[in-house]
Order: sequence, then C-alpha cells, then structure tokens
Amino acid sequence: MRVIFAGTPEFAATALQAIHAAGFEVPLVLTQPDRPAGRGMQLHASAVKQFALQHGIPVAQPQSLRLDGKYPDIAREAHDLLNSTPHDVMVVAAYGLILPTSVLDIPRLGCLNIHGSLLPRWRGAAPIHRAIEAGDTETGITIMQMEEGLDTGPMLLKQSIAITDADTTGILHDKLAAMGGEMIVAILQQLENGALTATIQPETGVNYASKISKEEAGLDFNLPAEVLARKILAFNPFPGTHAQHAETTIKIWGAKLLETTSNHKPGQILSANAEQGVIVACGQGSLSLIELQKPGGKRLLATDFLQGFALKEGHFFS
Repeated sequence: MRVIFAGTPEFAATALQAIHAAGFEVPLVLTQPDRPAGRGMQLHASAVKQFALQHGIPVAQPQSLRLDGKYPDIAREAHDLLNSTPHDVMVVAAYGLILPTSVLDIPRLGCLNIHGSLLPRWRGAAPIHRAIEAGDTETGITIMQMEEGLDTGPMLLKQSIAITDADTTGILHDKLAAMGGEMIVAILQQLENGALTATIQPETGVNYASKISKEEAGLDFNLPAEVLARKILAFNPFPGTHAQHAETTIKIWGAKLLETTSNHKPGQILSANAEQGVIVACGQGSLSLIELQKPGGKRLLATDFLQGFALKEGHFFS
C-alpha cells in the first residue's frame, strides 16, 4: 500500500510516524511552506517536513492546490506531481490547505482524513480547543473519506476519549494524536485487505469549530468562573489567555475553579499571598490563578510569581 501523506503540525507528524513505522510505503509528503517563527523570525520547517527529511521521503510544499486560485501554475505543478507519483491512497491530517475535487479524485482509493473530534460535532479548524472550551466531557478521532465539503465525508472509524478536568488543549492534543496514528494504521491495513464500510454523517449534532484567534484570549471576569476555567485550559498552549492589571498584561496559564460564592465585584483580587495564592472574583464564583506570566518573564506558579510582581488584595484585573 503506497500512501501519499498531507499534513503540517505535530498532530500530523505523529500520524506520519505511525504510518511509516507500520511499514507502508510513503512516496511523497505534502506540507505547508516553511514559516517564520521565533524571536528572529527565521524560516522553520513544519513537523511533518522535518520527519520526512529525516527519513528520506520526498517533500512538496505548494502554496495552493486550487487550479482556479491565486497560484494556478503552482497548483498545476502539484497536480502533475501527484499524478506522476505512484500511490494508492492519500492520508490528510491538519494539512491547512483545501483539497479541491481535482485532487481528491487523483488517488485510486481516495483521500482519508484524520479529524480530532467525534463528527459531526466540531467540524472545522479548532476541534480540540472548542471541545474543551464548551465543556464537552468526551471527544475523539474520526477517520473519514474526504469529499469537497468541510469535514462532511462518510465516516470509516470513530473512537472516543474522555476529557478530564486537567486536560489542556496541549495534553488532549497529544492523546488524540497518538490515537489518530493508531487508527489510521488500522484503517490502512483494512483497506489493504479489502473495501471499508463507511457511515454517512448524521444531519443532527452538526457544529463548527472556528479557528482560534488571539483576539479571543482576553478573560472577562464578568463571566462565570467555570466558563473562564475552561477557556484557560482550552487556550493552553496557544494562544494563552490574559488579563489586564493596571498597565500590565498578565498571561494566565492555569486556574482552579473555586465553588465559594463572592459578593465582590468581578475581577477583584480577593487574595494575593503565599498561603492562599491569587484568587479573583468572577461573575459567578471565583478562580484561583495557578500559573501566571508577566511580559518578558517565565511561566511561574502563583507563589513564585508574587515574589516578582506586586499583586494586592482589593486591586482589579480587567
């Protein structure tokens, strides 16, 4: 079984590693163009490209695959490459480019997608973030046969996992990435031995996981503490939530929900000491801020943070 793989971040690299380790031939990898990153804004290769190069797998990085798009010549070159590369199936995981019908029709066994949710819930770009933010108690991986719609294709395999109270997006991402790698290998092995059974997605329960933006990262302490606690988990490690204290923006990386009610104004600091930590009143309930970071500083536990930053009881976050 010859598998062309299309993906970009670590989630996808985990799947590629599993496919490669299972002995499937990977004649070509598609991934996003190198992007500037870090303080020096140097170009960095994607996690998928790094794995491919380490294992001698040819890599292509087209800016577009749409023949009717902004880069038709680049797209045509990519189509020619796909058509000239012998393969049976394409596996796609967090690639970041839309695959038009002209690409979906190239592999003789079609294109399979590894999606980080229990479809049809959380179609779209940020299913892990949105599941945690919404307070879902479970999520999972769906392997589906791709079609032109956004995550609308028939489902080949679905497996669930509980979302715990300690799961950040980073933690849950790693669990789902490992699960996705195992599941796509199982599907490819089944495909090698014959046809797969597909299940059409139900029309009920459909919702969309819109892309996470930095503009969403501010904490509004007028909201219930439970809502804010989920958001802090969902936005860790990217983009991280933050709150304003006077003229300083402080990032909040961890918090504990406190059941105690408070008659104080939302955003008021109820304690800021080594014994109780940093406790902030919310629209309903209060939060104990566990891990904080000042501009240019490191992520610190509350007790360590207080040694270098003067938060005081009675002051406000906004």
